[in-house]
Amino acid sequence: MLLYQPNSGYCYNSDSLFLYDFINSFHPKGKVLDVGAGCGVVGLLVARDNEKVELEAVEKQEVFRHFSKTNARVNKIAYRLHECDFLDMQEVQKYDYIISNPPFYPAGVQKSQNEILFNARYNVHLPLEKFFKKVSRLLRPHSHFIFCYDASQFGNVCVELERVKMKIVDVQFVHPKIDRSASLVMIHARNGSKAMMKVWPPLISFEGDNPSQKVQNIYKKANTQSIKCQI
Repeated sequence: MLLYQPNSGYCYNSDSLFLYDFINSFHPKGKVLDVGAGCGVVGLLVARDNEKVELEAVEKQEVFRHFSKTNARVNKIAYRLHECDFLDMQEVQKYDYIISNPPFYPAGVQKSQNEILFNARYNVHLPLEKFFKKVSRLLRPHSHFIFCYDASQFGNVCVELERVKMKIVDVQFVHPKIDRSASLVMIHARNGSKAMMKVWPPLISFEGDNPSQKVQNIYKKANTQSIKCQI
């Protein structure tokens, strides 16, 4: 998949590709909403691999709206983009899946002076409580919410999901190396589920100085080619 990205500012990274692979494990179909689409990478990859997906996305930053629409057109993927802040999005329809690689750096982290990076990375723009409330209102009963987040905030994620009556049914932690603490967590939550939480084997990013075999397989399956430019 060919993906255009801005010359400077936020670009997708391995987190997005790991999330795409995690989402694919659930064979999504029906109406899918990609929240905070950026250049469109996660949603477009999911739609490419799952022909029964009807893809929509929401993105508030103008520069990324240009890139995501361009990437959808170049890769010939049907795409409806809501050009607004997710929290302001109209609630006129419901979704089978909501997917997201949201901004998750906490308020205490030193903030970037780059406006694009600031909006894309820091959770002040999408606080957990408001984020999850909005998701719960947009999901159909017994539907799916699949996203990634900072692993150190997993406790907060569990609390806020419980408040909107959503339950984590699958979780996978991502570790930079086998002897390092988890840096990312990928979560599959459902509304109305009574299933016990399934904790997946950890995803290890690197073995020595090289990507692990699992990660190499994800990169190969994603098959992305990034081009940085100005549109």
